[in-house]
Amino acid sequence: MGKYVFGIDVGGTSVKFGLFEVDGSNGNLIEKWSIPTRTEDSGSHILPDIADSIKNKISEKSYGLDEIIGAGIGLPGPVDDKGIIRKAVNLYWKEDFNVEERLSGLLDGMKVKATNDANAAALGEAWAGSAKNAMNVLMITLGTGVGGGIVINGKVYAGTTGAAGEVGHIMIERDFEEKCNCGNAGCLEQFASATGMVRVGRRMLSETADPSPLRERRDRLTAKDIWDAAKDGDSMGLKIAGEIGRYLGEGLAIIATVLNPEVIVIGGGVSAAGKIVLESVEKHFKKHIFHASAGTKIVLASLGNDGGIYGTAKLLID
Repeated sequence: MGKYVFGIDVGGTSVKFGLFEVDGSNGNLIEKWSIPTRTEDSGSHILPDIADSIKNKISEKSYGLDEIIGAGIGLPGPVDDKGIIRKAVNLYWKEDFNVEERLSGLLDGMKVKATNDANAAALGEAWAGSAKNAMNVLMITLGTGVGGGIVINGKVYAGTTGAAGEVGHIMIERDFEEKCNCGNAGCLEQFASATGMVRVGRRMLSETADPSPLRERRDRLTAKDIWDAAKDGDSMGLKIAGEIGRYLGEGLAIIATVLNPEVIVIGGGVSAAGKIVLESVEKHFKKHIFHASAGTKIVLASLGNDGGIYGTAKLLID
């Protein structure tokens, strides 16, 4: 009977791996490592490189193939519940294909399960992170963009085409005319991603003459600058953080009213700002949430960059 699972998290620059030993519904991370993501030649090397790395690890550990339960893989693109990825622009994959079948073939028939990387992170947090033991979880990742993952009854919810959880593209500002990268306008991502936070900050700095150390950095402002200023008690920094929190709180209230999750996990680079992010979001979330979902907890992610490998391993563990 198998006792080991591989968790794989594919990013645009590197592929992260985790080797887990399984005990019932639990898993112990034995080892983790990474390899470069070779995106040249339309990403044709990525899956063979992953297969080679797993085979090398099995050989290194002297495991028999009957000891391996399988491999889970998280990818930066929509993946449906049949394992079909519908393009992955960051990997230069331009066609839809069944990634589970293809990787399984490269691994001599090993069982493979695939999901979107944000869904994997959500499942990881629900299994072993800050939402541990919660069955219904929404995760939002705040970084270059705004991503999301959904876990319902302990399982990833991918939607019809694998696009469920694209929370960054709910419309949050009706009168905003600048186009989002998705082609629409007024998306949450335009205000709550790291880039969006800078947009909000610069706009608010231009609307007032209030003194703030942020003015000295206006042309090179970062999201970290904004949250650091807020943590230091700078009045302008607090106002900007509050406005960002309004966008996030209202957006999460809309999503939570539909999903009714037990826990909302905030992850991504911006979550490193800590408690002040939660405080800014919770105020507006509580104001707008439907009363029956008012008990939803909002927490910061705890697995960091390992969330994806935990989540993809969990795909193979009942």
